[in-house]
Amino acid sequence: MLASVKNILEEAKNNGYAVGAFNAFNMEEAQAIVRACVKKNTPAIIQVSEKTLNYAGDGLIYDVVKAVVDRESASIPIGFHLDHGHSYDSVIRAVEVGLDSVMIDAAELGFHENIAATKRVVEYAHPKGVSVQAELGIVPYLGEVDQNPNWEEFMTNPLDAKCFVEETGVDSLAVSIGNAHGFFRERNEPDWSRLEEIHKLIPDTYLVIHGGSDWVNHKVAEAVKRGVVCFNVDTDLRIAFNTVLCQFTHDKCTIIDPRTVMSDARSAVQEVVEKKIEMFRHPEK
Repeated sequence: MLASVKNILEEAKNNGYAVGAFNAFNMEEAQAIVRACVKKNTPAIIQVSEKTLNYAGDGLIYDVVKAVVDRESASIPIGFHLDHGHSYDSVIRAVEVGLDSVMIDAAELGFHENIAATKRVVEYAHPKGVSVQAELGIVPYLGEVDQNPNWEEFMTNPLDAKCFVEETGVDSLAVSIGNAHGFFRERNEPDWSRLEEIHKLIPDTYLVIHGGSDWVNHKVAEAVKRGVVCFNVDTDLRIAFNTVLCQFTHDKCTIIDPRTVMSDARSAVQEVVEKKIEMFRHPEK
């Protein structure tokens, strides 16, 4: 069933585990995520980006995801979230379509500008029952910054995090502790003491790790101990999906029915999601 993202995160927080927030761009990926959740009997969050809204159409992708959840997940709560909304207008689009959780990503604007942009979104979203995630610090992307950054300049300042939450009233905070998006080389070891201090200062805020595709059990376990309740996963799903497509098409493709390809790609994504769910739910294993 389509459920409140905030309730899903609260349940994870109260019970000492994390949920996966998995990006989807079409029916097959949505089905893969939902089927993995049903198989593992575990909630998760489906999220879409601005690019996906533009690609599929706001209302259409919402209808597709909602239909998949309604038909294939009668009892497992599945949230639906806007990932990396870069403008106030994109947030409005997502809320008007029906999403009950949005991210405003204004981290690159600077601290005070980030506060102003996030506060504006919170003031719009909260009266409508929509929860808001923001980002503080920089979680880098490959190609946008040098591969050997000064992580001290990128990582979230704990005192700034406290001030940010108090000023904005944001529900969730994506933090930078040495994690990175996509194929960007992460810090050798996450800054655990920094994360611990952030959690200590804002214990009621849901902490989120972006760039969670390549995180392994021991890192997940350490993060969950220090308050992380959600890991975003996108790159690993793309790799699984695209690997199948390339296997069918790299030479002469004899497949006439595209459903053959899409079915295998869906299964590959589901397998990845199942493994991630197991790790986030039971990181100590």
